[in-house]
Amino acid sequence: MEALELLEIISNGETTKVQFKSDVNNVISISQEMVAFANTKGGQIIIGVDDKTGNILGLSFQDIQRINNLLSTAAQDHVKSPIFISTETVNVNNNRVIVVTVPEGTDKPHTDKDGVVWVKNGSDKRKVTSKEELSRLLQNSGNLYAEEMLLQHSSLDDFNWDKFQLFYEEKYKEPCDKEEILKYLENLRLGAKGKLNVAGALLFGRNAQKLTPSFFITAIWFRGNTITDTEYRSSENIIGTLDELYKKGYDFVLSKLHKVQAGQSFNSLGKSEIPEIVITELLVNALIHRDYFIHDSIKLFVFDDRIEIISPGKLPNSLTAEQITKGVRRSRNNIIASLAPDLLEYRGAGSGILRALQAYPEIQFINDTEGEQFKVIIKRPEIK
Repeated sequence: MEALELLEIISNGETTKVQFKSDVNNVISISQEMVAFANTKGGQIIIGVDDKTGNILGLSFQDIQRINNLLSTAAQDHVKSPIFISTETVNVNNNRVIVVTVPEGTDKPHTDKDGVVWVKNGSDKRKVTSKEELSRLLQNSGNLYAEEMLLQHSSLDDFNWDKFQLFYEEKYKEPCDKEEILKYLENLRLGAKGKLNVAGALLFGRNAQKLTPSFFITAIWFRGNTITDTEYRSSENIIGTLDELYKKGYDFVLSKLHKVQAGQSFNSLGKSEIPEIVITELLVNALIHRDYFIHDSIKLFVFDDRIEIISPGKLPNSLTAEQITKGVRRSRNNIIASLAPDLLEYRGAGSGILRALQAYPEIQFINDTEGEQFKVIIKRPEIK
């Protein structure tokens, strides 16, 4: 790193990815900082800079040797799983500064030597205590998937065999035997040990509301254009398996939209003001790709000037809203993504957002990383 680049970083102050320290003497304290960076997005610890003023204090040759040894010990012995850091000494106006680069962890959640999980919270750090947040850290590292979490209160009685049999024989073009139900569950990763997982319940559960009570659609038809209006035209909680959620959610939205003639004969029923394929693509996308670690409903809001579909969870794996409009996709729910389209009687999953935009460009995508949600806003046309 060049001195000018370092001065630019220091001038911008501490952030989620940059931290200053005048010196490092405590291996436990610095290992906790490393854990926090590794569990978030990685970052840099700049040693030899006053964290209150940003003034460059510098380090002696002996300080540099001592601190580098301490950093190595912290990363190797006090961070679990160990991480690999890099250090660099930069000379700024005859003051030596150590720049420590901590990469984002590949085995989240990393812990300190006492088993405590730390994450960055602005320029500071905090302990992680909620099971939900720990689960998301595991998901981000590829060590845990929400759809594969076994539902301990479930049993084979909760599995809709008739529905599964129709699906299986249609998809795989071969008969299936109910005596082999456990084999099918495990081979298709829908459950294990006589219990359904989240994917199995959402796809083939007999009573999805009992098995997964948090995974439903909150559908509201508002008067006007503000969410603060307390008077609704109609509202309902839509429950069921994914195919039922899709069908009921689709019908809810379509029944609220205007029909336009669009060049058709006067006696025709007319076309929906928003192409039906748009509602299909975006609702399917929400159901398949939402974050099932977050126990909350999908929000389906119809306003006078727009429709909003709000999915729990930000986009996965550092995906951005701009990238998905270019066709980039990364699935967090691979089992559901591979099986649900057949149950929804829909084969287009994979490039749905592109198709929606081609059919109707007036769509906005908002990846709310702080609020842990992904919002789609479909602008309704003015009715003349």
